[in-house]
Amino acid sequence: MKERICIVVGGGYAGIHAIKAIRKTFEGKANKHALRIIVMDQNPFHTRKVLLFKPAVTNEDIRIPLTKLFPEDVEFIQGTAKNIESVDKKLNYQDGAGKLKSMHYDMIVVAIGSIVRQPDIAQGGIALASLDASHTIKETWHANLKKAFIETDATERQRLMTIAIGGAGISGMETAAELAHYVSKEAESIGLDPSRVRIHLFNSNKSLFPAGPSKVGLILERSLRTSGVTVTHDVKIVQENEGVLTLSSGKKIPVGLCIWTLGLLPNPMLRNFGLPITLDGHLIVDTNYRVEGACGVYSIGDCARIVDSASGQTDGKTCKEAIAQATRLAKIVLADLEGRPAPEHKRYMDFFCFGLGPNQGMAWTQICGFHFIFTGKLGRGLRKFTWNSASLLK
Repeated sequence: MKERICIVVGGGYAGIHAIKAIRKTFEGKANKHALRIIVMDQNPFHTRKVLLFKPAVTNEDIRIPLTKLFPEDVEFIQGTAKNIESVDKKLNYQDGAGKLKSMHYDMIVVAIGSIVRQPDIAQGGIALASLDASHTIKETWHANLKKAFIETDATERQRLMTIAIGGAGISGMETAAELAHYVSKEAESIGLDPSRVRIHLFNSNKSLFPAGPSKVGLILERSLRTSGVTVTHDVKIVQENEGVLTLSSGKKIPVGLCIWTLGLLPNPMLRNFGLPITLDGHLIVDTNYRVEGACGVYSIGDCARIVDSASGQTDGKTCKEAIAQATRLAKIVLADLEGRPAPEHKRYMDFFCFGLGPNQGMAWTQICGFHFIFTGKLGRGLRKFTWNSASLLK
């Protein structure tokens, strides 16, 4: 029996769940479908990207070695995919030493995810876009508190104790809530008045979480305000320059730190893959996650535009969609190998979780028109569960 090669490009949420699902689906079928699974990523670890705010407030390491997630039956290649020659079924990549290489595949799953949207350099501030950025954010507010402790001018002291977050999506809300807790705690520990810490969250929409019912947005805002976050709606940060924040309303606010949480963009590397993409840069796939016109090439997660044929709705770009897609993808790959009809994509249920500080959280779901909201420690527990399960942690 010829061994087939399955390459998963990307060790993010979609990639690791694709590997898990493919392994499980093909388990016990080695006599019929011998499969060699290879994961390729530019890093030897999986980064828990939804927790980028954690290193900005604590010493938590949000990286997990891929060899720890898959200690056996999965090969790892540290490299960066460059392009895919789908006719010849060949992946061209650059290895960790910078050398260009190629390898054959029988099937390949593109799951290189997305990148964090960043402001123009002239707009100042720090985008919460990487581990390095998270560490810089932490170093900055720590340094500002130390300066504030010895500062004799009350106005300047207040500026140093003020942080602004531009972008009030889930990442922005979670970042603001964590900062409110940990910055206040640190301020108190060095002798500053923690009530003087100011965390401003600027929202370009008229309410929080506009994708859900207004009640959810109101509960989120109430919780954030209780934790010490000031939420301002219908306004954007235009620029941070030398400690002064300029808003779209024209108002100026002195700040010690400006953080951007502006959402996601398709990974720009997709444009060089030689595969069909949408105008905004997502891979074009059918309802079976097959990349258009590329036999044996599949894609799931943030980098693909996946549409539910029944409702016409495009799948969201969160971990829950990637996990469901990965489970279905494995069944599709097996069906394609066996020449039988494959299951089609189905939209995932409405379910969202929010971390609102180290001890609080909220979850919302909608089933058959009924809304279910979980708050407090239960909400936090659900949020922690989703964070851990997304990274294959128990």
